[in-house]
Parts: sequence; C-alpha cells; structure tokens
Amino acid sequence: MTAKPVDELTEAEAAAALERLAAEIARYDRAYHQDDAPEIDDAAYDALRLRNAGIEARFPHLVRDDSPSKRVGAPVSEAFAKVRHDPPMLSLGNIVMKAKKKEIDEFVREAKAKVAEFDEYARKFLGIRPEAELIYTAEPKIDGLSLSLRYEDGRLATAATRGDGREGENVTRNAATIADIPKRLEGDAPELLEVRGEVYMSHADFAALNARAAEADAKVFANPRNAAAGSLRQLDPAITAARPLRFFAYAWGACSEPLAETQMDAVERLGALGFQVNPLMARCESVDELIKHYMKIESQRAMLGYDIDGVVYKVDRLDLQERLGFRSSSPRWAIAHKFPAEEATTILERIEVQVGRTGKLSPVARLRPVTVGGVVVSNATLHNADYIAGRDGKGEAIRDGKDLREGDTVTVYRAGDVIPKVVDVDLSRRPKDARPYEMPTECPECGSPVIREEGEADHRCTGGLICPAQAVEKLKHFVSRSAFDIEGLGAKQIEAFYQDETLPIREPADIFTLETRDRKGLTRLRNRDGWGETSAGNLFRAIEERRTIPLARLIFALGIRHVGEVGAEDLARHYGGWEAMVTALDEARPAALAHRAADEAVERERAAAKAEGRRARVAEARKAAIAASGADAAAQAAWDDLINTGGVGPVMALSLSDAFANEKERRAIEDLLEHLTPTAPEARAKESPVAGKTVVFTGTLERMTRAEAKARAESMGAKVSGSVSAKTDLVVAGPGAGSKRKKAEELGVDVIDEDGWLALIGA
Repeated sequence: MTAKPVDELTEAEAAAALERLAAEIARYDRAYHQDDAPEIDDAAYDALRLRNAGIEARFPHLVRDDSPSKRVGAPVSEAFAKVRHDPPMLSLGNIVMKAKKKEIDEFVREAKAKVAEFDEYARKFLGIRPEAELIYTAEPKIDGLSLSLRYEDGRLATAATRGDGREGENVTRNAATIADIPKRLEGDAPELLEVRGEVYMSHADFAALNARAAEADAKVFANPRNAAAGSLRQLDPAITAARPLRFFAYAWGACSEPLAETQMDAVERLGALGFQVNPLMARCESVDELIKHYMKIESQRAMLGYDIDGVVYKVDRLDLQERLGFRSSSPRWAIAHKFPAEEATTILERIEVQVGRTGKLSPVARLRPVTVGGVVVSNATLHNADYIAGRDGKGEAIRDGKDLREGDTVTVYRAGDVIPKVVDVDLSRRPKDARPYEMPTECPECGSPVIREEGEADHRCTGGLICPAQAVEKLKHFVSRSAFDIEGLGAKQIEAFYQDETLPIREPADIFTLETRDRKGLTRLRNRDGWGETSAGNLFRAIEERRTIPLARLIFALGIRHVGEVGAEDLARHYGGWEAMVTALDEARPAALAHRAADEAVERERAAAKAEGRRARVAEARKAAIAASGADAAAQAAWDDLINTGGVGPVMALSLSDAFANEKERRAIEDLLEHLTPTAPEARAKESPVAGKTVVFTGTLERMTRAEAKARAESMGAKVSGSVSAKTDLVVAGPGAGSKRKKAEELGVDVIDEDGWLALIGA
C-alpha cells in the first residue's frame, strides 16, 4: 500500500497509524512464529515494520508500549514448557529492495545505496573514518525456525525456539532427534555454550514429505519453512524424528569463554565443534564486496536445495559488535538484506470484511489459489477503503488509480511465504458487471453503524461491547498470557463461553461469577462436552487464584487502546494503587478534554494557514483552546503528572481518560473490580548507579560517540531524554554545552562532565 508519506502525517494520524501497525504486526507475528501459518508475505511485512519505524523516528513521543520495534517473534505456545533466553534472541533490521532484479542497473544502485547507509551508520556510531578498515561477514539468511541449543560440559542440555525473543518453547527432546545437532560437542568445547541457528527442511525432503502426506490423505504443508516449524514443535518427539529436519549454526548466546575474536572465526569454531555451518559465509572488506557476494548468493538461490530469503551482513570484529550493542529488538551490528519479490496473476474472487478488537473493519481479498514462487496463496489484506479504491492517504493514485473489484484479474507479488500484495489490475479483463466496492455501512457482526472519523483511514464499528467480534477479542486479550493468564481459559474456551446461553461470559466480571452461576444452574459445566468434574474444578481454582492480581497486569488486561505491557507497568509504579490511578484520571479529565480541543484547534489553524498561504500560529491556537476550556489548575496538574509518567504521553493518556469516562466501559471495569484485589508493584531494584534516572547528554563527547553513550546509559536502566526539565536527574555536559546546561543549572539539576559520567558508570 502506498500510504501517506510519514513526513506529512499529523500527530493524530501518526498515533492512529502506529495503533494499526502494532495490531497488524502482532497478528502476523503470532501466525508466523506461533501457529506456523503465515498470513502475509515477507515484503509486505517488512514494509509495515519500516513504516512503523519511520513514524516512530518522526514522533518519538508516540512510541507505543506494544510497538513492533520493542518486540521479537510471538508469545510461546501453551503446549510447551518455557525456556528463558539470556541474552534474548533478537530479530534483525532489514534492507528491503524496491527495484526488481530484471532492472539490474537500478537494482545494483539501490542495493549499494542501502548497504552504504548501514556501513555509514556503524562507522558514525563507532567513530571510524570512511577510509579506515571495517570488515563484515555475509551469509545466506536461512528461511526456517530459529533454535537455541544450550550445552553444559559439552552435552546438549536444553533446546528452545525463539518464541518472543525472551522466552521460547522447550523442544529439547525433539531437537535431539535431528542428525545435524550434536548430542555431545567435539574437541575443546567451553564449559557453557549456547549455540543458535536455524532448523530447516531441504526442497527434496519437503517434496517427499508432502507426497507421503498426499498418499495418506493427510494435511500437506504450504512450504518448507512451515514444514520445519511444524515438525519441530510436535508434542510427540517420534513424529519429529520421522521428519527430515536439518540445522545450520550461525550464532551463539551465553558462553563461559570467548569463542574467537571475530564473527568468522567464531562460526568456524562452531563447525569444529560438530555443527553444520553455511559454506557460503564470507568476509567482505567493503560495501562493493558485500553487494558482490549478495549477487553471488542470489544467483545460486535456486540451486541451493533449501530456502533462503536474503543475505545477512555482520560486523566481523566481536569487540566492535559489543560496542555497537543493541536496539530494543535488534542488534546494531547486523542487518538482513532481503531478496526482491516474485509475481503471479490470479482472480480476486470476493472481498470480505473482518472486525477487530478495537472495531476496525479490515477488508480481505479472497483470491483464486495460485502458486507464487512455489507457494500456494489464496488471500491478501486490502488494508482499507482507500487502498481498494486506488488511493493513498492523501488521495493520490496508487496502481495508477485503478480500483479493485470482485472478479478482477490482479497481479500479486510475494517475497516470502504465503499472502501476496496486490500490485496491479488488468482492466481489459474486468467483468462487465463488476461494481466498485463499497465498505459496509453496518457492522457485519452486530449491525451497528460503521463510521470513518475525520483524518482516519479506517472504518470502525460503533457497537463497542455489544459487538460480538469486539467483545470476544477483548475477552481473549483479558485472559491472554501477559494479562490474567487463567489456566484452562484460553481463546477457544472464551469463544465457547461467549456463545453459551446458559453459562455465558460476555464481559470480564462474568469470569469471576462463573462458579457461583454454575452451582445455581440446572446444567452444570462438568456435564458438558469437553468438561468433567476434574476439568471444571481445575478451571474454578485457576480463576480463584487470579482474584489477587498485580496492578500492572490488571491495567494491561483491560485492553485500553495504546496501553501495552510497559505502559501498564509504568502506570502501576507511578500511582502505586488502583484507587490512586482512577482518582488521578478523574481529576485530569477536564484537562484531557482541553488538550483534545487544543489538538483540534491546531489542525484547524494549520488548514487555514495552508489555505491562506501563511505560517501557522500553532502555539497561539493551542494556548487559546486550552484557556477557553475552563480546566482548572488541579486538573492541569493531574494531567501533567499523567503524561510525564514513564512513556505514557498524551496519546495514551487521552485513551485512558476516554476509557474511564465512557459510562459502559466504566461500569464493566467497576463490576470487575468488585471481584479483584490488585496488588501494588514491588520496588524496582537498583541495578546500577543510574537505573531509573533521567539523563541528558549535551555538548561534545570526546571518549565515545553520543549514540554509544545513549546506548550505554539505556542498557544500565537509565532513561535518556533530549531536553532538560524538572524531571531530569542528571546532565552530562561536554565542551560546547549551551542552553541545556544553563537550564539544568537554573533548575538545580546535577551537571557532570564526561569523565565524571564514566567514573559514575564504572567505565
């Protein structure tokens, strides 16, 4: 989808876009990592993440707690025991190609430009001059399932999938059946070694597996990646043992001693310990060499006998990797250079609409099944009404302005697994009776009116809790692993209870009255299909255990827009108790409405200024709107306190305020609280001298780059801010520090130089 350029988004549009992206990417992550059933191709997925990153870079104060930039993979399945990854298994940033391979000159120019950006970023971060040596490695990016293998005293101890990056699934018994995974390491192995790599299936083995499945009238797999993931995540290791799985090692986690001084030498040592390592891995001394090796691997892609979807570049020296460090979900010293997409033509048979937890209507294309690059695809996300109509967010043409209609012959492309992106329409083959598609005016789930608010790209159902689709999804979120996590009450059970006429669960409070209602009912839960005396009793006990719940989990479980796990934790720590938070929200409500009015006034002023050809008087418009609102000083103080809570910010604060001001939402929340005892959060342990402090760097740092200093501070638990306020704890001022140092001194904030900072953190 060609969306409105990031640099033209208003703050409201940016917040709405980040909410949509967080929900979409989370769904695609679950489908890919947890269900082994991808719903979107790599190129479309990468485009979503890149747009999310671009919006966050322009509006850093809008970064959500559930942002894809803070998350890796998806939560682990409930069918497996958990394994904690230390250090976490992170994902990689991507270089995504727009030029097609057949346009070779343009393709190479684009590739060089994008790889050069990665090289320049690393050099700038490390303070390495353009002419100085900086060596990389380049290796194929295997399209399989990430796996971590922990060896103790040379013997395989545990094996775990990546999961969400911090917790994975324990698949030790299954991994032990894979011939490429040594049960005991060869040679001089470290006392502790965690080896990371990719489980995959060769094309030949995949074809043979599907042939056997077809003969047995069993389910066939869509592609080798799905087959490998599904095979490794079997509950019966005997099934895994019967599947032809393979493993490439390319990285490591915890290690009792250094493997080597460089990435290349460390991987070669993994090979000497008995692992299969990729023979196409190579050292490259320049951007040109990286591109040359990328083109070499791409040219051999069809002959490798296994799936790859790009080439991974890594800084070779491990000491430089350590200095570069990590972002929240990816290393700074590595990046994946993805291959371009593949195309096919098919029929768009119909357009259906799905309703999500927040009421968003998502149109979906149902395609006549077609094979694209060896994978059968049958549907695609159509994003919103503008995308279907052939317009972007600004009203400008995409697909040359051609709309999408049921019955159209469409060109689709893919760069990875399953669902393609619609990139063109053949109007010469359009059926004569094809009609322009119109979004429904009533919700297909509950019949409530559907609206599209000013400035919004999406249509939304107004039904709220009376809409089954929204209510069910909210309840699923409420019982999810990061929320109440009630054993025996998962998504499937929620759907069944929601439809149940005699013992329904329609809102969260109903969960905690379930046992009482069961005792009074003529038809008991234990007498129903799928339930017995033991399972019903286990469920009631699990519910009882959740009547006392950490405050942060409760806040997150409510499913309030923009409030993720981190935001819930920040709110819990800031207010310390439920009543204090609710009281503060009620006090801040007049100021919340005032600031919403101010935002609307700013948008009107900008539109008027544009029409009149003058500079927008934004500050004046905002100030006048707030003054006209009548919000008193107490309300403003409560609002300021709220938006200065951790990473809350105005967007999340408004969402919270709206939720607690909504009569139906408030009643449902109050009904729930009658059954619960929220517990205050424990005091956060001080892990370093700067943990929990807000630090500002200003002026020129001489012993490390600004980016390196910021990364080091954040890794030690500090919050790094770009401006000085009364909330600032410490200012690190180098030569040339100006207004920020002066403001810190005026506010009485501690100011130290770079040497003082290094001494403070023990560097």
